Amino acid sequence: MQMKLLILSIVVSSCSLANTACAQSAWKAQSIPVTTRWTAAVSPQNALPEYPRPQMVRPQWQNLNGLWDYAITAKDAAAPTTYKGKILVPYPLESALSGVKKSLTPEQKLWYSRTIKKPATETATRYLLHFGAVDWQATVYLNGKKIGDHEGGYQAFTIDITAHFKPGDNHLVVGVWDPSDQGNNPRGKQVLQPRGIMYTSTSGIWQTVWLEAVPEKYIDDLKITPAQNSVTVAVSTNNNEHLTTEVVALTGGTPVASAKGKAGEPLLLSIPNAHQWSPDDPFLYDLSIKLYQDGQLLDSVTSYTGIRTISIQKDEKGQERIFLNGIYTYNLGVLDQGFWPDGLYTAPTDEALRFDILAIKSMGFNTIRKHIKIEPARWYYHCDKLGMLVWQDMVTCANESPAARLIFEKENKENLALLHNYPSIVCWVLFNEGWAKFDQERLTEWMKTTDPSRIINGHSGENYDRRAVTNPNDRWKSSDLTDIHDYPGPGIAPAMPGKARVLGEWGGVQVRVLNHQWNGSEGWGYVSVPPAQFAEKYEFMMKHLKIYEEEGLSGSIYTEPFDVEIEENGLMTYDREIIKIPVEKIRAIHSRIIPATSALAADFKIRDMDTTNPDNRYAGLLETYRKGKKDSLFLKDLALMAVRLNDLTNAQLIATDYYKYMKPPFTRSEWIFIFNMTNSVKDKGFEFIRKYKDAANKNMGTRQADQKLMTIIYNDEISPEISSTKLYPDWNNMFTRTKQYGPAGEEIYMRAKTLYHYNNKEWDKFAPCVTQYIGKYAASLSPEELNRYAITVFYRYTDTSLLMTASGWSQLSLKQGERSSLLFTRANLLYKAGRKQEAITIQERALTLAPEADRKNYEAVLAKMKRNEATW
Repeated sequence: MQMKLLILSIVVSSCSLANTACAQSAWKAQSIPVTTRWTAAVSPQNALPEYPRPQMVRPQWQNLNGLWDYAITAKDAAAPTTYKGKILVPYPLESALSGVKKSLTPEQKLWYSRTIKKPATETATRYLLHFGAVDWQATVYLNGKKIGDHEGGYQAFTIDITAHFKPGDNHLVVGVWDPSDQGNNPRGKQVLQPRGIMYTSTSGIWQTVWLEAVPEKYIDDLKITPAQNSVTVAVSTNNNEHLTTEVVALTGGTPVASAKGKAGEPLLLSIPNAHQWSPDDPFLYDLSIKLYQDGQLLDSVTSYTGIRTISIQKDEKGQERIFLNGIYTYNLGVLDQGFWPDGLYTAPTDEALRFDILAIKSMGFNTIRKHIKIEPARWYYHCDKLGMLVWQDMVTCANESPAARLIFEKENKENLALLHNYPSIVCWVLFNEGWAKFDQERLTEWMKTTDPSRIINGHSGENYDRRAVTNPNDRWKSSDLTDIHDYPGPGIAPAMPGKARVLGEWGGVQVRVLNHQWNGSEGWGYVSVPPAQFAEKYEFMMKHLKIYEEEGLSGSIYTEPFDVEIEENGLMTYDREIIKIPVEKIRAIHSRIIPATSALAADFKIRDMDTTNPDNRYAGLLETYRKGKKDSLFLKDLALMAVRLNDLTNAQLIATDYYKYMKPPFTRSEWIFIFNMTNSVKDKGFEFIRKYKDAANKNMGTRQADQKLMTIIYNDEISPEISSTKLYPDWNNMFTRTKQYGPAGEEIYMRAKTLYHYNNKEWDKFAPCVTQYIGKYAASLSPEELNRYAITVFYRYTDTSLLMTASGWSQLSLKQGERSSLLFTRANLLYKAGRKQEAITIQERALTLAPEADRKNYEAVLAKMKRNEATW
């Protein structure tokens, strides 16, 4: 009877959102270039209805997904009294499925509001409000009282709301601030201005929100650690005093092992001849966990586990390899970014979430590297159930500031705890390609100590780290793997004692699939091939990979399973509709490396790509254009086709006809077209960019319009003069020609002149030129460029006034974050200018941040400063 009452209360409360809880008419998915087959299945009544935490299940729960009220205010504003409209939780604000599709800037705050009812239950005395994930800083209010807050865009958090939860209606408000790529917060590949390998931001609630009714003393966490023939389960509660726990492992409902003990203490369940979990056989044991006090049952949950081990061992040839359950297992994987065209960070449905893993397995892979994103719990559950090895990246440190590093370490600790129980996760990946890397050896050791049940990849793609230590033997210290990246590749990492060799990223072959692109005019890849040639190229690359496997490679991660926005390197399209190599063909190719771990799934439905190169139709389409076909979409596609085939004359004619359909203000898609079609000052698009530069920068990203204008002006007006056979360029003539283009012309003129004197070592002309250039355009220069000019002054000049001016440039370069190289430059400039004590203080700071490979040089320079010796 109590269960019936609870279920009834859930049904009633799910339709009691303020004014429009069940009104689907108040919401609709926003338009996007491509959708998935699941987009149309989403509605306010079925927004991710599944139980969100498969590793610790209770039957009594209430899903709070659905329509909420939302508003956007200034960052420091109080909670609003009126709201803008409806948003569908848990789809992020920027997504089409939220019904809003708006960006949140760092100067703004996002607010959610809804009414919740207290469940009618006689056994529960406490009420827990759960958030799967909110990006990035969340503050929660109930009935006007602040009841909790949380920082971190990927970690689940829970608030006990019992003290403020009253019978009847309760007003729940969540305020969210997300600095995206402008703050110290780990954010993966989210940026406010998507480009290249960076994609659209996710702000706000992006995983399920739910309510649980629990007893006064309850189970609040599990830590499940498998071994070869056993599993250890630690059951923590909100109050361990005088409580006992019982854990039973079952298969098919039949108990196979059990253990009892004090709450909070690890319990060992021995399972002789345990059925081990693997991609070939993803067998899982059910777990029943109960909490008692003086023999009385207080609480119970269910869970599961897989019995498996992962280690680095030598094979019969003495090669260090990855071993799963004591057997060498090649990790044939893909680099999965976890983005969706309709939901961004949030899959449209649970079926869609499962489909991605099923698709990757159906193609013959056994491993997924989850790339700098933490997924919802159900993604890992599906990996456990389907049988997929997971390399889990930490979400990259935001920058090199001390504040960002503290947040990175805090979130890493939470990530390891949050994801500990999933048997599919066999490897933690700490750093990637040197991005904001620090204390690699210390943090790798911390990971190994914290979780000895998995292998640790201390640095994936360390060969791409420009600041890597010079001695190869000092790379990947304490890591279980040596890991390189090679595009397109493949390649093989170096052999080192005690470490397996893996290829952490490779591939990146672009294949365009018309009508399945996020933005065809901006799509890119590391290398590009026509559709008809892809299968042959991929098979050729895989044959080379097999050679490396025989030489000792233990794993490889192909970039990537699905296209992501404009990155078109996927084996399948972004909408998950088209596979670029027929599935049976790609399975056969992969079988040279590993046997397929399952038969082709019956529910894996995908269409083969049309391998006819659409550019082959260009001549016929151009003739159709000349005969008068001038509709908008035809002109746009034909102009882009002309550019791809380098028919620039016709490209401009066609683009000019297409421009007649465009009226300002231009959309981002229109700006992308203009940028792609504009390569000369004579092109019509050049005047568009000049006239509406501010709007172009807003759509395309900070200073992108300025950079585009300057590139074109340089190519047309400056490069011919500099590249001529004249002994000395005519700078006066160039100035006359560039000034007609206004600020962009003046800036590129000054930059070109500065770089010309620098590259040609004309130091008498360089100093006054660079001083004038930086004096006017310092705000536009990168820290690296400012540092290059500043260190040049240090080595080339003795004038104290100029040295102090350059130290000012160096100080500007440090505004975006301290780096040892920037501090080194500033210290040396001040020292040469006679500011000894200030220089020593800064050099000491540079030494504390210096990479291991540079420390001896930094120490030597510091010693010279203290001895009053020249450092130049």
